[in-house]
Formats: sequence, structure tokens, C-alpha cells
Amino acid sequence: MKKVGIVMGSDSDLPVVEKAAEVLREFGVESEMHIYSAHRTPEEAREFSLHAAENGFGVLIAAAGMAAHLAGAIAANTVLPVIGIPIAGGALKGMDALLSTVMMPSGIPVATVAIDGAKNAAYLALEILAVGDAELRDKLLRFRGEGRENVLKKDKKLRG
Repeated sequence: MKKVGIVMGSDSDLPVVEKAAEVLREFGVESEMHIYSAHRTPEEAREFSLHAAENGFGVLIAAAGMAAHLAGAIAANTVLPVIGIPIAGGALKGMDALLSTVMMPSGIPVATVAIDGAKNAAYLALEILAVGDAELRDKLLRFRGEGRENVLKKDKKLRG
């Protein structure tokens, strides 16, 4: 099975991106985390993304705050799916990161989740990998079924 690369712009992003790694572990999908900055380590970010496919990655997750160019810098150098996580912070509390991540030029897409939406980034990465992996697809279907059952139990409890 392909692994998921998780890249963050700063170690201050770790508390958010750890939530993505946790979800991936729960589904038995290997992930690898790195700290690369689009501005401070552009060569390393480029090298990572250029060689990600040959290094066994199937999806990349990039988390950054404020100017949040990391996901775009990663996407510019690979055709692997890239999922951006805008990180809350700064004067605009993550809105700047959200807009920087979602407003990519035509031909260089970045799927973008909510501000600090690491869990959904992981679930989306799992769904992408599941396109070619029936076992992972079955795990996701069971997970969704469990979510459905939990809601129905709460509804039943509410109504007595």
C-alpha cells in the first residue's frame, strides 16, 4: 500500500497534523512527517515532492499557516494528489492560510480542508488511496457505517 506524506511548514503545526497521522494509523496506513518551509527550505520541499512517488507515497498532505504557500509549492513539483491544511494563526486566524491554500492556479490543484482540518485531510487521503485498495475501501465503509449507527443510537436515546 502507498504511504501518505505529511509536510508541515513549522514544528508549531505538529499539534494539528498529529491528528492526521493518528487517523492514518487507525486505518493501518503508513505515514511519514517532515518539516519543510516553502520559504525557508524551498529546495528541500521541492526535492521531497519531486521524488515522492518513487519513494512510495500515494498522497501528500501539506499544512501551513499565514501565507501558506507550502501546499502549492509541493503540488507544483508532483502530480500526486496534494491536500492542504490551512493552519490557524496570525492576525487573520487562519483565513489568510485558507485563501492561500485554496486559490491555486488552473492546472496545479490542491484539495483543501477546513482550517486545522487535519482529520478530514487524513480521511480524504484514505479515500484517494482506497480507489485502488479494496481492503482500505472496506475499512472506510465500516467506519462510515459505525458513524451512522452512533448517530441513530443518539437519536433513539434523545427520543426515549
